[in-house]
Amino acid sequence: MSERERSTLYELMGGAETVRRIVEAFYPKVQQHPLLAPLFPSNIDPVIEKQYLFLSQFFGGPSLYSDIHGHPMMRGRHMPFPITKERADAWLECMAEALTEVGLPQDLRDFLLDRLKGSAYHFINTPEDE
Repeated sequence: MSERERSTLYELMGGAETVRRIVEAFYPKVQQHPLLAPLFPSNIDPVIEKQYLFLSQFFGGPSLYSDIHGHPMMRGRHMPFPITKERADAWLECMAEALTEVGLPQDLRDFLLDRLKGSAYHFINTPEDE
């Protein structure tokens, strides 16, 4: 097995520095998106930090989120918010833009987005007509 094959996704994408850059590129897009902005507080800093902790862990890095907040239980944590397929798609679009902005290679961007799609669609809890 080569060194590249033993690396985690977290390491392949550039570790903590890259995850931080992705999150910091992502949330201004969310704050400007008409479907997403109403779901987030005006002080987005705590959300940015939690997303950094979670994505670090989600992509195979250290268990930062769980160490501080316990098991992620992300679907449950998102239940108070009306998440439609349209909002999940918007979230993924903002993430795609952030991944491009930080300069990740296309194949890695595609892989990361594919991995995130499962979670984004799993959080849907509201029909489109609501």
